[in-house]
Amino acid sequence: MSGIHNLKTQFKSFLIEIGDISYFTIRFFKELFKRPFEFKELVNQCYNMGNKSLLLVGVTGFIIGLVLTLQTRPTLMEFGAVSWMPSMVSISIVREIGPILTALVCAGRIGSGIGAEIGSMKVTEQIDAMEVSGTNPFKYLVVTRVLAITLMLPILVIIGDAIALFGSFLVENAKGHVSFTLYFNQVFDSLEFGDIIPATIKSFFFGLAIGIVGCYKGYYCKKGTAGVGKAANTAVVLTSLLLFIIDFIAVFVTDIFYDL
Repeated sequence: MSGIHNLKTQFKSFLIEIGDISYFTIRFFKELFKRPFEFKELVNQCYNMGNKSLLLVGVTGFIIGLVLTLQTRPTLMEFGAVSWMPSMVSISIVREIGPILTALVCAGRIGSGIGAEIGSMKVTEQIDAMEVSGTNPFKYLVVTRVLAITLMLPILVIIGDAIALFGSFLVENAKGHVSFTLYFNQVFDSLEFGDIIPATIKSFFFGLAIGIVGCYKGYYCKKGTAGVGKAANTAVVLTSLLLFIIDFIAVFVTDIFYDL
């Protein structure tokens, strides 16, 4: 009976947290269109989240391109379909692998960073001091960070996809002596707007989820250094789960449009 009671308690806490995050999201959209607009802080956060994540995203994308091509090439050779490699890799990366893995990398780096940064400000009462001084901490801390990662993630996804395709080309060039022009001609011939646009749109939602959860966990962080660590950790876990749910919904909706 105690096990069932604990399960009910955890499920109730989960539902309460979902409601709190939903309210937090509504508050974000309300504050988004209110003055003053913290444009300088927004640009600063875009730089911090975009430029400082570029190397990690690039290395991840490059390795994905290499590994995907190395793992898939022998199977395609068995069926005499190795010429389809550029098309298969490009569609796989652009539609699914690139956006979701880039989002997961950013969730680990940016989501945890936001949770720890705002959480430490909460613990040291800097947020309370901002309220006393007349500054809107939600506008300055939350809105700028959520908007920055929402804008930067699609750009990081595009760059990561390009680097992944270049890594795939290097394998094809070494194994099959495929030229740069031939490889990327096949890549662009196989890609359509129906592949690129849905992937780009869901990247915005991925960024929004990373920003909202990271800021929420930090903004309502409990007192103490342990609370900061927990905020950063739970931000990554909850964001990763939310990314897969958003990805499933996006793929499901896209599939319906393809059927129409």
